[in-house]
Amino acid sequence: MTTKVAVIGSGNIGTDLMIKVLRLSKTLEIAAMAGIDPESDGLARARRLKVATTHEGIEGLVTLAEFEDVEIVFDATSAGAHRHHEEVLRPLGRTLVDLTPAAIGPYVVPPVNGEEHLGAGNVNMVTCGGQATIPIVAAVSAVTPVHYSEIVASIASRSAGPGTRANIDEFTETTSSAIEAVGGAARGKAIIVLNPAEPPLIMRDTVYCLTSDCDTEVVHASIAEMTENVQAYVPGYRLKQEVQFDEVAADDPMRTLLPESQAADKAWKVSVFLEVEGAAHYLPAYAGNLDIMTSAALRTAERIAAHRCREVTAK
Repeated sequence: MTTKVAVIGSGNIGTDLMIKVLRLSKTLEIAAMAGIDPESDGLARARRLKVATTHEGIEGLVTLAEFEDVEIVFDATSAGAHRHHEEVLRPLGRTLVDLTPAAIGPYVVPPVNGEEHLGAGNVNMVTCGGQATIPIVAAVSAVTPVHYSEIVASIASRSAGPGTRANIDEFTETTSSAIEAVGGAARGKAIIVLNPAEPPLIMRDTVYCLTSDCDTEVVHASIAEMTENVQAYVPGYRLKQEVQFDEVAADDPMRTLLPESQAADKAWKVSVFLEVEGAAHYLPAYAGNLDIMTSAALRTAERIAAHRCREVTAK
């Protein structure tokens, strides 16, 4: 049994997600795509693939005959637009998988808390930087307290469309919040860099974690296991180099980030350097930032659909 889904947003993210559903999913069926630009490549591709379309946004989507059987809606637009979409779809009983930084629903990062919130009406996929780095923060915090974590996401400028650029502020706020709420860090900070290099470079992410004294081998093993978990649905996700452990000196300003009770104790800075290469289903391989977002959304929707099927079977 398949679950019918729709995509709002006919830009890069929405189009890549539509193609992923068509090519990769055995449990989801794409029923419709909504956009606001009648000339967009996404809507044109959807029509060629026999997917119902509308260029009248959410208002057009809910009037399509194909929408009647849709259970899950992916929102690949912007944080501001998502708030309106949520207001329209909530009374209609549809589940939203939000790929914007609106953060109306609970954060979901598949390898960390993917089995939680399966019954929520709206789940938030954080950001591309969050999907890439929060699994690493969670891997460290699973074996030792993380007092502070900072992530730097560097993406090709060419892969950042109008929606991404309009949501820069929301990106940093949402990612920082999720580093704490999902990653388990006491304090989190996120920075995004739009790299203008030509030819475009693939996504690079740096994760810093400040911990108390810990078993570095255990931390390393936890990171390695989490990396494999992410690779299960994002094959291009990998460590760029070995995890680095640096003891924080007594006079290092980083010690001000430690709890007062541990300010004099031994501390480590754990540095993890990541690379994310996209699968190039629709987007170029350098756009790993968008690929990890759509891959995470796809996996989350499949889990929600499977949860619903189990509930129906139980009844």
